Amino acid sequence: MTEKEEKNLNEELDKEQNVENQQAESAEGAAAEPVKEEKAEEAKTEETVSAEKAEETVQQVAPEEKEADVAVAEKPAEEFDWDKYATDADSYSQGDRQKFEAMYDETLSTIAENEVVEGTVIAMNKREVVVNIGYKSEGVVSLNEFRYNPELAIGDTVEVYVESQEDKKGQLVLSHKKARALRSWDRVNAALENDEIIKGYIKCRTKGGMIVDVFGIEAFLPGSQIDVKPIRDYDIYVGKTMEFKVVKINHEFKNVVVSHKALIEAELEQQKKEIISKLEKGQVLEGTVKNITSYGVFIDLGGVDGLIHITDLSWGRVNHPEEIVQLDQKLNVVILDFDDAKKRIALGLKQLTQHPWDSLDPNLKVGDRVKGKVVVMADYGAFVEIAPGVEGLIHVSEMSWSQHLRSAQEFLKVGDEVEAQILTLDREERKMSLGIKQLKPDPWENIVEKYPVGSRHTAKVRNFTNFGVFVEIEEGVDGLIHISDLSWTKKVKHPAEFTAIGEDIDVVVLEIDKDNRRLSLGHKQLEENPWDVFESVFTVDSIHEGTIIEVFDKGAIVALPYGVEGFVTPKHLVKEDGTTAKVDEKLPFKVIEFSKSAKRIILSHSRVFEDEKKAEETATRKTSEENTKKTSRKIKNSLEKTTLGDITELAQLKSELEENEKKEKKEKEEKESSDNKDNNKEE
Repeated sequence: MTEKEEKNLNEELDKEQNVENQQAESAEGAAAEPVKEEKAEEAKTEETVSAEKAEETVQQVAPEEKEADVAVAEKPAEEFDWDKYATDADSYSQGDRQKFEAMYDETLSTIAENEVVEGTVIAMNKREVVVNIGYKSEGVVSLNEFRYNPELAIGDTVEVYVESQEDKKGQLVLSHKKARALRSWDRVNAALENDEIIKGYIKCRTKGGMIVDVFGIEAFLPGSQIDVKPIRDYDIYVGKTMEFKVVKINHEFKNVVVSHKALIEAELEQQKKEIISKLEKGQVLEGTVKNITSYGVFIDLGGVDGLIHITDLSWGRVNHPEEIVQLDQKLNVVILDFDDAKKRIALGLKQLTQHPWDSLDPNLKVGDRVKGKVVVMADYGAFVEIAPGVEGLIHVSEMSWSQHLRSAQEFLKVGDEVEAQILTLDREERKMSLGIKQLKPDPWENIVEKYPVGSRHTAKVRNFTNFGVFVEIEEGVDGLIHISDLSWTKKVKHPAEFTAIGEDIDVVVLEIDKDNRRLSLGHKQLEENPWDVFESVFTVDSIHEGTIIEVFDKGAIVALPYGVEGFVTPKHLVKEDGTTAKVDEKLPFKVIEFSKSAKRIILSHSRVFEDEKKAEETATRKTSEENTKKTSRKIKNSLEKTTLGDITELAQLKSELEENEKKEKKEKEEKESSDNKDNNKEE
């Protein structure tokens, strides 16, 4: 290129630069001055863009124009009109200028407000990102809107929302956040349909998981979907940008659920298949404690999990797996079983050591005494560990010679050190039964000598039944007092009326059954039988004063002297005025029946006044009969001396006798009628 051509090219570039500078100055006049750092970066950017544009302009000039330029350049330097250049006169024709303006407009994008466009990141600092969307000026976006993408770099293409072509300062206003929000649901739906992997920024922790910013939408990341391993500290993920898959969208409530675990599950699934295909029963592998539960421990075998049940952790008794292992602990385990279909692997830890029963003292036998510690309590007994992993059961019936089957908690508690005797020992079944009552002598061995029939003792009431009272003379020696042996005189319906549980009661041994370990006891036998005396006191027809203490349908109970009770039927409770006697009334009663063997006295109140009335009637009748007899004798004696006057007297005497007979007959009929009425009432 000749010097003239270079000179002409430089002039054209200077003109293009002047045009852009004028446009920039007009824009800067309306806008406020930006930050110094931004100014410097923008100036550099504009110079770069202007230089590029100038180069493009030069390259895009038509061949004809280039030839013209060459022709101009070939003109001698002395023909250049410096005066015209100094007066800033336009060196281009109207057609050329229009052509250049059209070329420049093509380099600028036509944009409209409130729409989403793509732009290129041309500069960045700690606070802002400069984006070129092809407009006459660049836009500035806050770096916070890109926090979900920490890998953002100069040259990346991003979407922005045009809020305003020019604000009061002449600045192009853009927003990346709004652009993401406008297109977020479309992107989320597309990601779900196409099973795409997206990036999200974990904003904060919430109940059950995390809140993730995905395309400007707050999505929910469940704690179980963060990783295939249980997460113990969610806070370490806050502020991180991770890859996710959209697993669920609720369009009604605008909810989005994402998962990071889904990205690695497919790979892990393949690893599981490979690992399980190589497993064998009895194989020993190294694993890491992944999770601890109340029922066992989950072990990570390198991509596949297995479970050690709590019973397979130790030969001894384990209350909780944390007593044996800790999280993230590495240990060797043996494969007990596995299921290819369900992908379940059963592991064992105790199987790597010898069973404690195999190392049990071979000289240990039934009858030997051993010491141990109570490790578990149940209602039916206590388990005692006599050696690590070797336990024996003390049944509640083997804790005491007493026949009362109580709860084992009354005798022992967890942690107690006890001594016991071996009752049974089965090395093949690995079972052992123990007893502690055998350490004491059996009280029934010398029961006949210690508690002979007729001996008196003090016992403690232990229990009631409808038929009697169970008492304990000493531990292991129980007896029964039948309800009929509680009192000579009182009718006891239930033992609770006579005594109470826990009270002491004096007894007499009535009978001993050593084979069945039973004692028959009595309480009333402590006194002489009062019915021997009552037989002479409460004779039939004797009258005694008594108090009615209870009334029921079949009759009433009457308290008599000397503490004895009698029974009265309803018809014998009728008083002389026709009313029925009531409770607490004190009345005379006549004994109408006495049974020493049945210990029964039958009484009647009605008979008291009825018998008195009968006695009076009998006395009157006897008197009348005697008078009649005397009259008859008188008549006989005077028959021989009969006169007319005597006949008259005899007639009068006859009429008197007839009237007496009628009167006696009437009284007799009335009495019979009264008796019939009483009988009807009783029926």
